[in-house]
Amino acid sequence: MSQHPSRRTVFAGTAALGALAHPLAAAAQSAAMQAVLDYAGSQKTTGFLIVQNRKILAEKNWPAPADRQFQAFTYGNNPQGALLEDVASQQKSFVSMLAAVAVDKGLLDVAKPVSAYIGAGWCKATPEQEAKIRVIDVLTMSSGLTEGFAYAAPPATVFLYNTPVYAITKRIVAAVAKQPLEAITHDWLTAPAGMSDTSWRQRPAAFAKVGNPTGLVTSPRDTAKFGQIVLDGGKAADGKRIVSQAGLKAMFQRSATNPAYGRLWWLNGSAYAIKPLANRVDGPLVPAAPADMVAALGALDRTLFIVPSKKLIVVRMGAATPDKDFSQQLWLRLAKAVG
Repeated sequence: MSQHPSRRTVFAGTAALGALAHPLAAAAQSAAMQAVLDYAGSQKTTGFLIVQNRKILAEKNWPAPADRQFQAFTYGNNPQGALLEDVASQQKSFVSMLAAVAVDKGLLDVAKPVSAYIGAGWCKATPEQEAKIRVIDVLTMSSGLTEGFAYAAPPATVFLYNTPVYAITKRIVAAVAKQPLEAITHDWLTAPAGMSDTSWRQRPAAFAKVGNPTGLVTSPRDTAKFGQIVLDGGKAADGKRIVSQAGLKAMFQRSATNPAYGRLWWLNGSAYAIKPLANRVDGPLVPAAPADMVAALGALDRTLFIVPSKKLIVVRMGAATPDKDFSQQLWLRLAKAVG
């Protein structure tokens, strides 16, 4: 991705990238992109970035809103002026890639029980029930456990968006690597990808008590670099392989209990979706978005959208959006701006 100062709006219309020659068409494209930025800016957004074909089409950072909940997620600014934010449940997709790397290294078999890696007694199920909960069940939110780790259903039968049980994945990856999560994240992902703004931080007590005490702090550009790994088939910008193509494919395989969910990734284009509050909705996750879109999503509408067919990455950070239909409304505008 090209570099631009981030304290001002960076905007390159498609004509500037050589895709359009007619001035009227270029003007329309520019107006459409401005409409995207205007909408994002109206939604308590702090950082917004669109990358297509490795080129930044638009980038803007806004001042942090006076929102106490949001401020608990912030960790100052990077040298370019972008806020460093705990991206909430977006971290799940980063951990999904770490798990895939562990599989590539022969350290992890997702078909094995969780207890094979972190020992027995990690949940409140009976020993017989616990022994049937596999790593893949945790990765697909189908462990059958409640948020309090009590047994509720046989594994691989029910989807429940369960952050405390997900956090066990971080323990699993660290256990198989025999290294702290911070070390393997650096060595396996952030260092080879050039993600210098990304690190794990201990969360404030109010957030830690929900069962996931460490947050992933990063920036819009680092998040886009993570998305670019997906678009580049598992490779870093310098061509170094981070995760295998088979590992990528496995991350985005639709789970049996929720076709809109893979291995800690959200997937568009399914006939229905079961969202975090367990409400099933007919149709795809984001109807206005391309069917092949995949997404890393977090609280306060932290968003990473990746569209392989368009070689497109969209990142949004900030406080909770006033518009509860934010993703759909954003994509209605993006569709006009990026074709």
